[in-house]
Amino acid sequence: MKVKIQSEYTPELTASREVSVASDHASPLSVDRLSPSALAGDDGYIAERNDRNSILIDGGRFLMGTNDPEAFADDGEGPVRETQVDSFYMDECTVTNAQFEQFVRETGYPTEAERFGWSFVFHLFVSSQTAAHVRTVVQSTPWWWVVEGADWSHPEGPDSDVNDRADHPVIHISWNDANAYCDWAGKRLPSEAEWEYAARGGLIQKKYPWGDVLRPDGQHQCNIWQGTFPTQNNAADGYAGTAPSRSFPANGYGLYNMSGNVWEWCADNYVTDHEKSILAQTVASPDEVRKVLKGGSYLCHRSYCNRYRVAARIPNTPDTSTGHIGFRCASDVLPV
Repeated sequence: MKVKIQSEYTPELTASREVSVASDHASPLSVDRLSPSALAGDDGYIAERNDRNSILIDGGRFLMGTNDPEAFADDGEGPVRETQVDSFYMDECTVTNAQFEQFVRETGYPTEAERFGWSFVFHLFVSSQTAAHVRTVVQSTPWWWVVEGADWSHPEGPDSDVNDRADHPVIHISWNDANAYCDWAGKRLPSEAEWEYAARGGLIQKKYPWGDVLRPDGQHQCNIWQGTFPTQNNAADGYAGTAPSRSFPANGYGLYNMSGNVWEWCADNYVTDHEKSILAQTVASPDEVRKVLKGGSYLCHRSYCNRYRVAARIPNTPDTSTGHIGFRCASDVLPV
């Protein structure tokens, strides 16, 4: 396998395939799909295309971004700016494996990880059997391994599955994959402004969706790394990898896991000069386009990736998939 990797300064991973993978598995994989019963809940319910778990978020003006000393200025987290959003619907949870499975069963859609034949997997999750076949790691972040056969239904490689993770967020999802799902579901990705407005849950300029203290009264509020990154995670919050999409207390708008668990794609092109964001939408060539990710993941740690704060953001290319990227859907409020 020949992999062309474009490294960035951003946390955890930003790497693009740049559609330049040469492999025997570069064509769409023939993947054993999960049976509906494998992902159904106790009541047999899998998912509804337009699920009943969207929450109406009343629009308004809010203070977007941050001037917090902990912010990463090069990421374009600041300055604080007043931003208007219209009313919209936001799903209370990230899209789950069960929901994505229904989409795949109905459409036959192959994700980009399947078409390329590989995806990025965090090293501690790879079995010894799969590790024996790993030939490429990301030099700047060597805890990320290129694993052939890793995709949404085989998140740690071909010898893994999600049969016991029906309610966990689907991962190894590119921006393009997320949009394909949204189109099928009659929804869309949220804009970055919508995402941040919703994540704040009505609070003004707080660091996290619940306030300024990471663990109020010593209680964990999100799924992030505890221990020594990247070698030891004591999983004090209950999870070493992904947690179910509906975990920890919801924020003030009833939304779950807006910090930690998995990075979430937004619709926007990534820019750091916010006064030029409209221009950037029109002049960026396909090779220059990167999309915004928000929320941090289960791999974020203050010593390395303090980006589970509401205002934090990173870029990635639309074809990138990893074991810590998922998404949630939004939708418009239709006029009566």
